[in-house]
Amino acid sequence: MKIKTFTFNPIQENTYLVYDETNEAVVIDAGCISEIEKRALKNYIENNNLVLKRVLNTHLHFDHQFGNKFLYTTYGIKPEACKEDEYLLENVVAQTRSFGIAADEEAQPIGDYITDNQELKFGNTTLKALHVPGHSPGSMAFYEEKEGILFAGDVLFRGSIGRTDLPKGDYATLILSITNKLLPLPDSTVVYSGHGPTTTIGFERKNNPFL
Repeated sequence: MKIKTFTFNPIQENTYLVYDETNEAVVIDAGCISEIEKRALKNYIENNNLVLKRVLNTHLHFDHQFGNKFLYTTYGIKPEACKEDEYLLENVVAQTRSFGIAADEEAQPIGDYITDNQELKFGNTTLKALHVPGHSPGSMAFYEEKEGILFAGDVLFRGSIGRTDLPKGDYATLILSITNKLLPLPDSTVVYSGHGPTTTIGFERKNNPFL
């Protein structure tokens, strides 16, 4: 499995393009907002002869789904996310502008809902969806067991955890999610977060001051 990381939009969100030896690919958290960012993602897909099969969202805060409409328009693939986050697609332009970011495009509607323990397949790869609410009600992490890789969205960061001061965030729920769903994974599991550098479950278990 190969992972290409893009850091997009003013909030410095990590967008992941994940693919395997079949050249089938998924995008996790399409945060591209500018034409330059959209072109960078599209060019990488085309230059590497990738076939985009799915557009997945760990959650639907605006900085993680800016590019969903672009990917739907370009490839005809609707995004997938947890139903509990669907409310975040309402008035996304106003939400974005409240953070001082110019936006003039409403959100792309969800195509399919992702549920806890669902297997998300592409090529020879299977990602397991883990429902980890707290940062948002519908936050999901995607776990690839064979190679020990976790896409954690904004739930877990290197030395930190996701913020819970946004609407419908909840600190106690987030801690339970991390404790019950993520910390039981092997220490060697590499964590790709929604912002910032990668980490491992083992490092966070020993060093994260919030856990």
